[in-house]
Order: sequence, then C-alpha cells, then structure tokens
Amino acid sequence: MHTEAATPSHAVMQQAAEWFALLRSGDATEQDRAALRDWLAQAGDHRQAWAYAETISQRFAPMQAVDSRQAAAGALTQVHTARAGRRRLLGCIAALAGTGFLGWAGWRRGELSEVALAWSAEHRTATGELRDITLADGTRIWLNTATALNTDYQPAMRCIQLVSGEMLIETGHDARPFIAETRHGRMQALGTRFTVRLDGDSTLLAVYEGAVAVSPAHGGSRVIEAGQQLRFSAGQLQPTENADPAREAWTRGVLLASDIPLQQLVAELSRYHRGHLGVAPQVAQLRVLGGYPLRDPDRALAMLETVLPVKIQRTLPWWTSIEPK
Repeated sequence: MHTEAATPSHAVMQQAAEWFALLRSGDATEQDRAALRDWLAQAGDHRQAWAYAETISQRFAPMQAVDSRQAAAGALTQVHTARAGRRRLLGCIAALAGTGFLGWAGWRRGELSEVALAWSAEHRTATGELRDITLADGTRIWLNTATALNTDYQPAMRCIQLVSGEMLIETGHDARPFIAETRHGRMQALGTRFTVRLDGDSTLLAVYEGAVAVSPAHGGSRVIEAGQQLRFSAGQLQPTENADPAREAWTRGVLLASDIPLQQLVAELSRYHRGHLGVAPQVAQLRVLGGYPLRDPDRALAMLETVLPVKIQRTLPWWTSIEPK
C-alpha cells in the first residue's frame, strides 16, 4: 500500500526557496554548493521541498533571465540583512521551525492523471482565469480557476463532466434531463442554479435555486434543496449543511472572507496564484474579514498587509510567503 509522505513544513519550504535564490543569484560559492548538498542529505523533506521549488520554477522559465537573476540577488540580500548579515544561508535557516505550508496538493503524484485529462478537455481555464460559456440549450456555466469540463449533449440527455476545478451552472429550459458528473458520482439538476467543486477525494455541491439529486458512484442517493450543500465521495454522502453564499462570489471575481483563519483564505487564494503561496504558522490563525479580488492576487496580498500584522515576502519572483510583521 502506498503511503504518502508528509509535506514539508513552512520553515523547510522557505529554506529551499532561499537556497534556490542563492543559486539563481550567481553568487553561490563552491562552499555554498557543498553546504546545499549537506542540507539536502539531512532529511527527506529537504529533498521534497527542493524538488517542489524546481517544479514551480519550471513553470516560470521565461522569467528566469537577467531580471529574474537580479530579483533573486535582491531577495538574497534581504535574507542576509534580516539575519544580521550572516553570509551563509545554512546558518541563517537552521533556526527556523514550525508548519504552515500551503498549495502542495496540485504537485502531488496523484493529481497527474487529472492534469492530463484537463489538458484535453473541451472547455478549460488557466490558473487565475475566470470565464463563462453559454451552451446551445441556454445553459450558462461559469468556470473557476484551473477548471476543465466536457459536454455531452444527446437527444435523450444533457451531460456535463467536470474534470477538474469548479463550476457554477444555471440550467437552460429544456425537456431533456440535465446531468453533471465528477469522478465521485452523478448530480441530476431539477431546474436549478448550483456549484460543483472537485476538492481532493470528494465533490462539494451547493444548491442556490431548485434542487439537485445526488447519486455517488457506489450507490445511495439524496435530493439537495436550494440553500443546502453537501460533500460526497464515490461511496459516501456526508451530512447536508446550509449553503455558504460566499461560494458563489467567485463568479463576480471576489473572494469573500467572513471571519475565517488567514490560512484558509490563503489556501483559497493560492488556487488563483501561479507560483508558490505560503503562510507562516505564527500568523496562520489570524482572523480575516472582507472581499479580496481574485483576478489580482498581488492586490489581495497588499490588502492583507494593510489590515493584519503581516508582511509579504517574495523570496523569488514566483515564491511568495506571508510572514509576521
């Protein structure tokens, strides 16, 4: 049986990013490279974090030219200054501790098949992209960030298959049954407006108008009325809850936070951010209120700096962390 390794802590992830910044700056000595090899040999999570940093950097290859090297050098200087001018990063990062890493799930091996299917989907959005489509029967579908879906309209049935991400559906007037599917099961709309989100090992359904009949892949069924939501897996229907109105706000480009932990907000915001976005454990439980723009994550982060005792640290152009001020 495969057992998934624990994800590296926030501190270890930051260490990996700072080592990466040192190498990208062009200022690394042979002693630095030897120290990096020692650091990698110390623990498996060090190697995990380094592999993750390399994977993220490959998504931003066009940025890794002169300007990226200058930015990395500048970030490296800030790291040295903040740690009393000590030159060697190994000494600087050894004292860091704690957890709080976010945004790891999309890189895990188990997600690769979903990514491959998403690339071949009929309709899809990139990370940070929001758009809506109108189908031939008048059905309107909003696609959230990094979403992929296929349509299968037949004489006797209309079917939407959500491959990844999240969608909001407003069904058009048509006599044919309307079915939405994920890998966890099937949802039949009963003249309705609802959201469907693939969330790891489960699907989250929230109904805002009408009703939806849910049938997991391995049996059982339940009708979810307007104002209700539930999560289900292939073999289980979880208890029904009140639908969260904030779950619809993304269609307007807004992330609504109603007294939630900063860690939860950052986890959601990271879905719209193409690079790494983490939060230090010291501030992860700060409570957050307000609306934050999804189409401009940098602006959302700047807003957090104005209302919370935090600072935004960019160790690399594609590596951002929220730290205590």
